[in-house]
Amino acid sequence: MRCVNAETPPVSPQPPDPAAALAGPDTGTGPRTGRARGLWVPAGVLAGVGGAFAYVAAVDPNEPGHYPVCPLLRFTGLYCPGCGGLRSAHAFAHGDIATAFTANALAVAGFVGFAVLWTVWVVHEARGRPLRVPVGPVGLWTLGALALAFTVVRNLPFGGWLHP
Repeated sequence: MRCVNAETPPVSPQPPDPAAALAGPDTGTGPRTGRARGLWVPAGVLAGVGGAFAYVAAVDPNEPGHYPVCPLLRFTGLYCPGCGGLRSAHAFAHGDIATAFTANALAVAGFVGFAVLWTVWVVHEARGRPLRVPVGPVGLWTLGALALAFTVVRNLPFGGWLHP
């Protein structure tokens, strides 16, 4: 016979998890395993970025009429940080790094930064550890300051080498 203390309430069983009931048993052989499931998202991101690069590689932004003109450049004559980014991506996709760098150096740094971050992300996911990128306010302000400095210098007379 079991003695129940009047001060402690009886333990009720936990209700079943509805998501686990719908998912079925985990046999360890499908997309439910942690490592396989974790690689789907980086693969999807790579497919999207690769598709965008393939389109820009196929449709030359140096020919007028394929892409819209930058509104800031059209109305003010000033180059924004993204001006020349499509020409840079086109050259980068064709392996012409020097032309890509002259079209938009900040974009090339972004392409390389994305490739490095994506590779680190895939390695973390393959090992079953989520990627944590601790970009705090200082990092975001630094990136913003770099973009602003790039924009200011490329619009000054001595920054002509940064024009697209």
